[in-house]
Amino acid sequence: MSRIKNAFLTKAKVAYLTAGDGACSADYFIALAKGGANILEIGIPFSDPIADGIVIQEAMNRALATHSNLSNVFEIVDKIRHHTDTVNVYSNRSSIADVAIILFTYYNPIFGREDSFLQQAKQAGVDGVLVVDMPYEESLEFRALAKKYDIDIITVIATSTTAARIKHIATHSTGFLYYACQRGTTGVRNTIAHDLKEKINLIRENSTLPIAVGFGVSNNDMVHEILYEANADGCVIGSYFVNAIQNGATPDELESITRAIYNGQINRG
Repeated sequence: MSRIKNAFLTKAKVAYLTAGDGACSADYFIALAKGGANILEIGIPFSDPIADGIVIQEAMNRALATHSNLSNVFEIVDKIRHHTDTVNVYSNRSSIADVAIILFTYYNPIFGREDSFLQQAKQAGVDGVLVVDMPYEESLEFRALAKKYDIDIITVIATSTTAARIKHIATHSTGFLYYACQRGTTGVRNTIAHDLKEKINLIRENSTLPIAVGFGVSNNDMVHEILYEANADGCVIGSYFVNAIQNGATPDELESITRAIYNGQINRG
């Protein structure tokens, strides 16, 4: 069973950080896993992250200012995998050993080197890739390459995506569907859209893939609402963790922050 499928055997907890953002290194991603995340989403720095709000835009700028690039991203993945493989051998902390890794990218950084990118990703230990600005109709060749390397291609479903298009997209998608539950860009919010459960049911009627919900999750009330009231298969948290890094959180502190938001200790306030 793939690590992504394994993450969805229970409720998947997807945690995002931008690679190379200030002090952000493999230690921070490992901290997320120790805190309860079972899918790590690693953002590849890009100068024009149009799907992202100000928090992640600034994280991308900080990463680019330190000349972070694809090679650095693969080094981070290597270090995470070295750690998880060591855990797998020397302890029973299987939840960390089995953590899945997906790369979040725009198409520009990988354009013209799709095959070598996917090959390097596979060698490093990546399980999935999300190319946020690649239109579905233009992604079939890339999906075929990914299949060769046994890498899942994650697809985003928007609030405006119709039932017919969900069904069409899901036909060739793998891993899971990422439902962006808010209009606009990423960023911390305090409420969930009132029609979330209805939208999840619509997606589920047109796809057999697991559904992870993201965009704006910033407290445990929202996590609980997504996972248990709306009955999503997974929850994605990004800007909230990026803010913690920007505010100077150490890896140990980030582990505690991650555990708290997943376990009900951080609520609206």
